[in-house]
Order: sequence, then C-alpha cells, then structure tokens
Amino acid sequence: MRRSLKRIVLALLLVVVLLLAPVGYVELFCSADGNGESYEPKIADLEFRRAEANSYMTYPEWHIVYAYQGLAETLRTGDEHRFGYASSIAGFWQAACALNRVAGSHGGGDFDTRATMHTIGVSFTFEMAMKALYEEMLGRLSAALRGSEKSPQDVDAAEMAADYGRFLEQTPWYKYDFDAAVARLWAEPLTMPVRGWERRLALGGEWKAKAAYARAIATAVDAATGGAQLRIRSIVTGMLPSELAAMEDVEIIDVTPDHVEIETPRYRAFTRIVARIAEAGGNMEEIAGNDDIMLTALSDRDAVALADGERLITTVGRDGFGGYRHLIDVKVVDLADTIRTLAARSARLEHVYDY
Repeated sequence: MRRSLKRIVLALLLVVVLLLAPVGYVELFCSADGNGESYEPKIADLEFRRAEANSYMTYPEWHIVYAYQGLAETLRTGDEHRFGYASSIAGFWQAACALNRVAGSHGGGDFDTRATMHTIGVSFTFEMAMKALYEEMLGRLSAALRGSEKSPQDVDAAEMAADYGRFLEQTPWYKYDFDAAVARLWAEPLTMPVRGWERRLALGGEWKAKAAYARAIATAVDAATGGAQLRIRSIVTGMLPSELAAMEDVEIIDVTPDHVEIETPRYRAFTRIVARIAEAGGNMEEIAGNDDIMLTALSDRDAVALADGERLITTVGRDGFGGYRHLIDVKVVDLADTIRTLAARSARLEHVYDY
C-alpha cells in the first residue's frame, strides 16, 4: 500500500515537473532584450493607453483561440483524435519564448502579465495532453466501433466547437455557456449507443468541469478588475472624419488639422476596422498610446517576405487548417501599408493584437 502511494506521489510530481518545465525554460532562456525606445503618446486620456508589450504578450491567449478553431475545423470532417494536440502545445511555448524576448524591446512584460501567460500555458498544456491521451485511446476506439457515419453527439460536438471558436474571437472564454452546451449534447438522440454514451460522458464531463471553472474565474476577474476594457482609441491619418464616422463601430473622439482620434471595439472587431481603414487608403499613426504593434499573417508557405521595418518574430503551424502563421512586429505608422501589401506576398491578415 505504502509503495503504491509512493508511486502515485512520484507520478504526480513528474506531471507537475513536466508541466512547469516550459515555464522555467521561457523565464531562464527567453529573456527580454533591451528596454525599448521612448515615445510621446498623442492620446491624452490615460484610461485608453495600454502597455506596448501587451501586444506581444497577449498572443498566447489567441494561440489557444486558434487551437480551438483548429479543432473545430478538424471536426468538420474527422474526429477528435485527428487533431494535432502535441504540435499545438509546442507552438504555444515556441511563440511564448520568442514573444518574451521581443517584449523586452517594448517595455517588457511585467510579472502579472508573464504569470498570466504561464498560467494559461500550463492549463492549456494539461488540457490538450489529457484530451490527446483520451481521444487517442477510448475516443479512437469508440469512433472505430461507430464507423464512418457520425453520431448525433459527434455532430453536436462539431457545432459546439465551431460556435465556441467564434465566441472566443470577441469574448473571454469564461463567459461561454457550457451548461447549455451540455444540455444540448444530452438532448441528442442515441442512434449509436456506444459512441453516443461515450461522447455524452466524455464531452459532457469536460464541459461541466469547464462550466464550474469558468464561474470561479469570472468571479475572480470581476472582483479584481471589474472586467476587461472592451474599447480602444487610435490616431488615424489620411481619411476625413466623415469617412471614418460612416464606418460601423467607429466613434470620433477628436479632430485636429493633422489627424482624427477614434474609439472602437477591441479584439476581432478592431482587426476588421483597421483592415477597412487600410483598404480605404487611411493610415494608423498611434494605437492605445503606442507606436509599435504585432500582427499575424497566414500563408501556405513557412516563410513570408518582409518589407522594410517589419520584423518576423516567429512562425508556427496552423493546427487543423494547414499552412502557417507568421508573427510580425511592425511600426504602427506602417501597419496599413503592411496590410495592403500582404496579398502581393501570398499572405493574408489574420489579426492585429491590440494590447
């Protein structure tokens, strides 16, 4: 009995060490380089200024969003065991290492920001590893017994994954209604009993656990911060105030002879607005009080041509979709030009990381 207990404790310690190893590596070997250049912001309201390093340090959260979207893409035609769980984990930590270095030249990520990155990284690693372990064994077995035709529970899981992926583009994960997802899963008919019950228990259990965890996180976030700032301000040149005001979700804050200050939603909506401004011939001069920003571009090749002033931070694979994601550091004043020239470089804009 004592020997068995000792083995269990050692196994748990090994799991903890394996989960924390990437954190140690990033902190020890991916140190920040430099302190960055000084910049005098034009946006006067301090509430709408954000730390420049956040543009780089928030990517890991989006990597998790992209992983769920990749899983949803996999489920359109296949089953969970076909998703690249290991490569998605590796991509997270590869990007985290590169971004921790680059953030140093933009003021550096503070302790809380890095701690958040590491916390979600460990959580993501554990979740993906557990899903891979289960889906490669029992999940694959039940899928084989089911045959090529998907069960109603499989169809529901694919629809939930797609809905969750879309939800994460604009809203924190802990606000998703996992309880409703469980109810929908269990409401599906059991036309294939083995696979149906296996999916009900496996996915239903996972989503119930996430629902409980989400409630705890939401309570903690609201108590600590009152929720995330969902609006952002930018300085735009090359467009008339009337042209900007005609754009959906764009509010004019201030107009000077040289520029227009606007307020918009953040996250995916912000990327769409910046892309529309670039398409209309406008330029960004400042975003959230900063003159540097990161974007991701997608392409079918593992390399992308860079224009003057652009810096490639790293490239990771797009699990579930194929192709590659390029993390690129640009000056805000060059952002619109970069977006306008991506197509000529056989690439397309994915996201602008708004601090």
